[in-house]
Amino acid sequence: MQGIWLVLFAIAAGFTTSGVVASLYSCSGMRAETHSGKVVATAVLLLAGPSVIFRMAVNGLREKEWKLLDGWLVVAALTSWSLAIGLFVLDIVTGI
Repeated sequence: MQGIWLVLFAIAAGFTTSGVVASLYSCSGMRAETHSGKVVATAVLLLAGPSVIFRMAVNGLREKEWKLLDGWLVVAALTSWSLAIGLFVLDIVTGI
């Protein structure tokens, strides 16, 4: 049972990290106009991806541009991406 809670906590931590990074990036006003800007934007998207793509998926489902199955497949993929980010963040925080 403890393992299930750890997995759920890691998913939540990954999705929270994704949202925070996406918000900070959008508030900073940075633009990917130069080569180094594109590299930074790509690195940020690795962390902010689940939040950004989830927002696009919800908008697509709300406006009936996506099928329900497509939305669920995206959510499943984003859950595993958030798990990977969350495990990385927890590894850094706990120092194990």
